Amino acid sequence: MDNESNNLEKIGFDKWLLERVPAESLEQFEIARVVAVHKDSYTISNGEVEVLSELIGKILFSANSPVEYPAVGDWVLANFYDNNTFAIIHKILPRKSLLKRKTPGKKVDFQLIAANIDVAFIVQSLNENFNLRRLERYLVMANESQIQPIVLLSKSDLLDNEVITGITEDINKIMPNLRVIPFSNKNDSCLDNVKGIMQAGLTYCLLGSSGVGKTTLINNLLGEEKYITKTVSKKESKGKHATTHRQLIKLDSGALVVDTPGMRELGNLSVASGLEETFSDIFELSEKCRFRNCKHVNEKGCAVLNAVEDGQLSAKRYQNYIKMTKESTFNEMSYFEKKKKNKQFGKFVKTVMKHKKSRGY
Repeated sequence: MDNESNNLEKIGFDKWLLERVPAESLEQFEIARVVAVHKDSYTISNGEVEVLSELIGKILFSANSPVEYPAVGDWVLANFYDNNTFAIIHKILPRKSLLKRKTPGKKVDFQLIAANIDVAFIVQSLNENFNLRRLERYLVMANESQIQPIVLLSKSDLLDNEVITGITEDINKIMPNLRVIPFSNKNDSCLDNVKGIMQAGLTYCLLGSSGVGKTTLINNLLGEEKYITKTVSKKESKGKHATTHRQLIKLDSGALVVDTPGMRELGNLSVASGLEETFSDIFELSEKCRFRNCKHVNEKGCAVLNAVEDGQLSAKRYQNYIKMTKESTFNEMSYFEKKKKNKQFGKFVKTVMKHKKSRGY
C-alpha cells in the first residue's frame, strides 16, 4: 500500500480522504481520481496510469441528480481490468468540496464543475472583460463550496501599475481579505507571482469567462504549448472557448489544476452561505434593520437601504445582491418542486407496476 499511497499523494490524496475510505473497500477496489469527464465515460488515474472508465450500472440507475455522478477531481473506488487499460467505477468517495452552478438555460438542476478543489483561481482580464458584479458571482460560488478564492487579473501588460492598483483596491473594498494577483501571460516575472503561491498536492481550479487567458496560463505553467488557445475578438473583446471539457492537469511543481470551459451564464442555486460570506457587509448592516425579516427592498427602517442612500454601500453591489438572492431563492424552490414531482411520479409508477403484478399481467 506504501507505493500506492505515494502515487495517490502525488495527485492530491490526503489524510482527510484516507479517514473516509472504509477499510473493507480497499480489499475489493482501488482508489483513483477522476481526471477528465467525457460524454459517457471518464478518465481516472491511480497516480501511475490514466485509464478510460465507465460507471457501474448501480450508479447509473440510482442517481437522481447530476450531483450523484462523478466530477473532475472526484475520488472513486474502481476495479482496473486488462492490464490497467480499462476500469469500472463502483463508488464516489466523500467530497471535501464541490463546485457547481445552475444548469444553463431554463432547466433547473445542478451542473458539476469540479470536486475536491482547495483553491479557486477566479480569472478576469484587465480590459472590457473586467466586471466586479461577475466577480461577486464567482465569489459566491467559491464561498458556498468553502473553497479559498484568489483573484487573478490577467493581461496586466495592457494597463499602467497605477490603474491596476486602483482596480485591486476596488476589489478589496468589497472583500478586504481577498488575495488579488495581477499577471500577464507575456511577462515571466508576473507569472512567477502565480507559480509562487501554488503548492504541491493542492488542487486549483481556473474559473472565468472565455478569452481571459486561462488556457494560455495553463500552457505557461506547464512550460509548453500543450493546449490549444483561441484568439479574442478585437471588436468585442470576447473570447472563444479553447477548453471544451473539464480536465485535471498535474504540474511539475506537484500542484494540480482543473481547467474549465468559459462560462457565459453563471446562475446560482442554493447558495445561502456563499451569499452571506461574499456580501458580509450587507449582512452586517441587516443586523441593524428595524424588522428581523427585512427583505431590504422597500421596508421602513431598513439599514441596508439607508446605507445605499447615504453612499456607504454601492448601489450596484446592493442591486447585484438582491438579484442573486431572488435568483437563488427562485431556483431553489423550482429545484425542490421538480424533485417533489419526480418523487411522486416514481411512487405512481411503483403503484401501477404493483397493481399489474397483483392482476397477473
